[in-house]
Amino acid sequence: MRFAVLTDIHANREAFEAVLADAAMRGADRIAILGDIVGYGPDPEWCVDKAAELVAAGAVCVRGNHDNAAAGAGEAMGGLARKVIDWTTPRLSAAQRAFLAGLPMSATEGEVLFVHASANDPRAWNYVTSDTTATGSFRACAARVVLCGHVHIPLLASCDWGGVVRTQAFRMATPVPLIRSRRWLAVVGAVGQPRDGVAQAGYALLDTDAQELTFRRVPYDTTRTVKRMREAKLPEALALRLIRGE
Repeated sequence: MRFAVLTDIHANREAFEAVLADAAMRGADRIAILGDIVGYGPDPEWCVDKAAELVAAGAVCVRGNHDNAAAGAGEAMGGLARKVIDWTTPRLSAAQRAFLAGLPMSATEGEVLFVHASANDPRAWNYVTSDTTATGSFRACAARVVLCGHVHIPLLASCDWGGVVRTQAFRMATPVPLIRSRRWLAVVGAVGQPRDGVAQAGYALLDTDAQELTFRRVPYDTTRTVKRMREAKLPEALALRLIRGE
């Protein structure tokens, strides 16, 4: 099974479409969406409908904190995030909000756990940014592979059978062998708002047969997305983030 693993789409239609096209070209069998379908970007309605369409076709999809907020859960958010959620929520239909509210906090497929933030307390929306912050996820579950998002910066960590967690180096577009003598956690990056200095959509391919994970970057029409954001009068700082990838 080849999973295309997407997270933090953030209402960026152009990035979402580009990643889905790349995943299809590379033979993905199934889609997994790790939350934050909405927030920050200009096309929440389209992105929610597309996610719902994918779920109806068999995709895995879990809830992110922006999804939770847009569904009306009273999620505590500040600054730019709150401004865009307040803009997003009235644009979503009751059915779209219900779809977001009904998404699970995590999902398991075989040896793989899918979650938006950390596996040890998904509703706390903790950030996994290092070997130290990855440790809680390994301790909280028995999954051999944990895939998450929330951070917008790719990361790979492994845990040996003695419980020692280490971050692992990787290269974009180069498969990483998920050797069975270790457990693995990957933050797969962001489709709609990358923050690692590369203005391209990020996602990952997980091949459960070959036991390989490949981080990928895909160019998309950032100019069009930025134009749509400015037309919607969303905060300029968010448009600049897309341009700079940060």
